[in-house]
Amino acid sequence: MEGFWENILVITAARYSVFILSTLLFLAIFELVTSYKNWEEIKNGNIAVAMATGGKLFGIAMIFRFSIEHNDRLLVSMGWGVFGFVLLIAGYLFFEFLTPFMKVDEEIGNGNKAVGFISMVISVGLAYVIGASIVG
Repeated sequence: MEGFWENILVITAARYSVFILSTLLFLAIFELVTSYKNWEEIKNGNIAVAMATGGKLFGIAMIFRFSIEHNDRLLVSMGWGVFGFVLLIAGYLFFEFLTPFMKVDEEIGNGNKAVGFISMVISVGLAYVIGASIVG
């Protein structure tokens, strides 16, 4: 009989809990980085913010998916998840830097759906690249 900490249900619950807590922390950090209040804008129907935030959320989940798939230890998975998040947020800031002709953050906050969509796709795309480079 396997030990309590080797039980797949316990391992799944632990990884789930870490993912939820990390996601809440990472979304709070994204909230600090953006000039708008994500959840307030979403509540008010700002589709651009919803797309950008959804892309970030999907990106975080995708990075954790790869980190869990390629690492059997919880702490190693967490480490890769945090590193992947740092790369994801750097990508967001880099996107802002590469578009000096407009303020991406301001456009999203103002409801520019095209910029919100591009931000979402960049987050998802970066998450796939970051995730693909995670190894066990």
